[in-house]
Amino acid sequence: MDKVYPAIFHKEEDGTFWVEFPDLPGCLTDGETLEEAIKNAGDVLGVYLATRDEENLDIPASSDIKLIETDDLGFVSYVSADINKYRRNTKAVKKTLSIPQWLSEEAEQRHISLSALLQNALLNELSIN
Repeated sequence: MDKVYPAIFHKEEDGTFWVEFPDLPGCLTDGETLEEAIKNAGDVLGVYLATRDEENLDIPASSDIKLIETDDLGFVSYVSADINKYRRNTKAVKKTLSIPQWLSEEAEQRHISLSALLQNALLNELSIN
């Protein structure tokens, strides 16, 4: 599940950057270079949103980027993150299912993993990338 939020990139006098997300209190990061700050911003956004989702906390709406102001050394840009990439609870759980024996034998002969097939089908059904 991709999410996009505006971020303020603040350039320090020494050339480093720090980043804040106005819609997400406490969601901050930094970087020695702009490239590093952009990468770190995507990571911190993903972790922040995945954690809120896992803890069943509301995920705030994203503001209109045009309404966000910054100082002369900073700029505003959108940052995106795929929340699913940052989920922590990825432990596999055993599920029991029933299929006809002939179908099980056919899948086994063709070396089809039923676990992988079920995971892919669920991801597709739930429209999760």
